[in-house]
Amino acid sequence: MRWTYSCPKCQAMLNPDDTIILVASRDDTRHLIAFHPEPGNYEIHIPPGAEMKEGTKWDFLCPVCQADLRTEKDSNLCSVCLQDGATHSKVLFSRVAGEQMTFVAADDDPS
Repeated sequence: MRWTYSCPKCQAMLNPDDTIILVASRDDTRHLIAFHPEPGNYEIHIPPGAEMKEGTKWDFLCPVCQADLRTEKDSNLCSVCLQDGATHSKVLFSRVAGEQMTFVAADDDPS
């Protein structure tokens, strides 16, 4: 079964292929980043020559509507929507490079 990820603001699909595509932004730097769709798999693809130094904080944005994906409860976490068949969830992940932290929460969870 295919997992479908979407923006919590505009509902645009974020994984049109085998990766989740987001915009990573920090200072004057912006990159399209591809994440592995399996929660807990921290494989990412960044553009050649780009770097995301461990410990740096990045803003993650929807590539369609440019919405900031930070959560309201914790500014160090970002959130996207996940649909797996009939199940709807939220996936929360750290915006700190190298910090491997992912949570899957029920869609009605207020976090």
